[in-house]
Amino acid sequence: MLEGISITRVAFARTVRLVSSARLRDSVLKSLAADEDLDALAEIEGATSMRLRAQDNGIEGVSFRELVFGVPHAHFVNAAFVYSKPLELNRFNGPNRGAWYAALAVETCLREVEFHITEFLARAGIFKTTIDYAEMFASLAGEYVDLRENQDHPSLLPDPAVGYPAGNVLADAVRAKGLNGIIYPSVRHEGGTCIVALWPQAVQSVAPGDLWRMTWSGKPKPKIEKVTA
Repeated sequence: MLEGISITRVAFARTVRLVSSARLRDSVLKSLAADEDLDALAEIEGATSMRLRAQDNGIEGVSFRELVFGVPHAHFVNAAFVYSKPLELNRFNGPNRGAWYAALAVETCLREVEFHITEFLARAGIFKTTIDYAEMFASLAGEYVDLRENQDHPSLLPDPAVGYPAGNVLADAVRAKGLNGIIYPSVRHEGGTCIVALWPQAVQSVAPGDLWRMTWSGKPKPKIEKVTA
């Protein structure tokens, strides 16, 4: 499966990922609880949070031994691997295991997110929503499959029905070989470079950045603006 594909050792000091700003907020239940009830609140959240359950016992597809602990923003890293689309594939991960998708430039992240949200809104039949996304920076290093010289690889086909199954087969082979992930040219942003880390431990030195707002006002093309400097 990896024949004819380059494997390279790289060190990216700063990559960027966009996460919904909703993940930055306190639990929606916190405002309803007095200080003395916070332990009970934590117990309720633990019973309903897949990330917290995974950190205790693991879930199908992700062992708790793989997750990261005791480092800043570990919950963001763990959430990326615990949460995935039920019953659907992403380009390099399936419904039972997530991955850390990032890029070398925020413009690439914005184009990728814009494509997927616009596609979702098209299925819903209305282009009306506003979503804020926060930058999450991370260092990525180690051995990666590099598709930048294999741009005709089936996993890079724009049609998800074809590209995503091929990407999942490739990702399985990459994990089986113990490699950290895949570097690939962005399918949605010409000239952009994306990286997917397939192991939580591969994601290092996570730190938050700026906030971006994407607003769809009845048309497929959103307005994109930086909210914080």
